[in-house]
Amino acid sequence: MKTLYLMRHAKSSWSFDELSDRERPLNDRGRDDAPRIGQALAKRQITPDVFVSSPAVRALSTAVLVAREVDYPHDKIQVEPALYEADLDTVVAVIRELPDEANSALLTGHNPTFTDVANYLSPSPLSGEMPTAGLMCLRFLVDHWAEIGPANAEFYFYEYPKNVS
Repeated sequence: MKTLYLMRHAKSSWSFDELSDRERPLNDRGRDDAPRIGQALAKRQITPDVFVSSPAVRALSTAVLVAREVDYPHDKIQVEPALYEADLDTVVAVIRELPDEANSALLTGHNPTFTDVANYLSPSPLSGEMPTAGLMCLRFLVDHWAEIGPANAEFYFYEYPKNVS
């Protein structure tokens, strides 16, 4: 079985006009929300085998804050350039190329694509857009990441900041 955690980056700041889109940092709410999702994973005793993040500052910062809460070494987070400005097919391709030694993976990236991927893969699509710091967990009854798809996906849980205490 393979377990996938799809996480939209936490709330970012628009306060710095001089920064490019890739360089935008998290705002105060984002710096609070990302660890809350990590704490929700820790309460479930979940530490993904691998973390993969978009190179955007807001996505990578989200991954680092979640990783701290689940005791995953932040220096082991893999940065995947293809996740920045990716479309659905690109994200699915990144997932299918994950190493099979990893039975679980947490990906951090961007909307609208992460909502599209969640809705494509999940038998329980979201009713709206995945909120910032939202995380959907799916399980796949496969032995290889290359085999994941809607036909073998199982919805496991969905967390978002307003839903966790």
